[in-house]
Amino acid sequence: MLHGRLLGGLAAHAIERRYAQPGLHFARLTVDLFRNSPLLPVTVETSLVRSGRRILVADAVISTDQGVIGRAGAVLLRQGEQPGGEQTFVTPAWDAPPPEGPPVAGHGSWTPPFDWWQVTGWGERGAGRVWLREAHPLVEGEPLTPFVRAALAADFASPLSNSGVDGLRFINADYTLTLARLPQAELIGVETTGHLSAEGVATGQVTMHDAAGPIGFCVVTAVANPVLAGG
Repeated sequence: MLHGRLLGGLAAHAIERRYAQPGLHFARLTVDLFRNSPLLPVTVETSLVRSGRRILVADAVISTDQGVIGRAGAVLLRQGEQPGGEQTFVTPAWDAPPPEGPPVAGHGSWTPPFDWWQVTGWGERGAGRVWLREAHPLVEGEPLTPFVRAALAADFASPLSNSGVDGLRFINADYTLTLARLPQAELIGVETTGHLSAEGVATGQVTMHDAAGPIGFCVVTAVANPVLAGG
């Protein structure tokens, strides 16, 4: 079926291509993934919700011949002078240097369609950490932008924050990416900073990094994935 990360990336691509403006920063992207779809051609339709002096809000609807399979909403904020003074708390940079060796070939029978480096072992207790890098163009003939790279990497928040020691027991229904700034290069780090679950419903949170430090957060909601016999 069509992978959710591609749908979020396509929505980000379409909204950015239509509504990006100098001085406006993509501060939030929410992607709702409410219907699975087989490998079919995808249509993304965008619409302007609000265009003001300091904010622009745009939506996207993602469809195939089978109907609407997802939607997205983006908030762009006007950049300006950084306020003075000291914050009471600032998210610290993680202590995982950019990778130097080759990426991981895969995990079990799964071969990722992107480059990734595990900082922590899969299923290891504690916060999960990975470095990600896109290895293929999303839209043929068009370079990946920093915003689209971040949108693609953000989908990894679900498997990273919702995995157990015995595997992934939750499947995400959405993700919300918030960015203080865009990544400066191709490598994006993802670090688990929260997980809560009860009665089959979960929420997870990660901090997004690049080599210069933290850039934003991603929060996901997820529902319990039934365990098949022998799984």
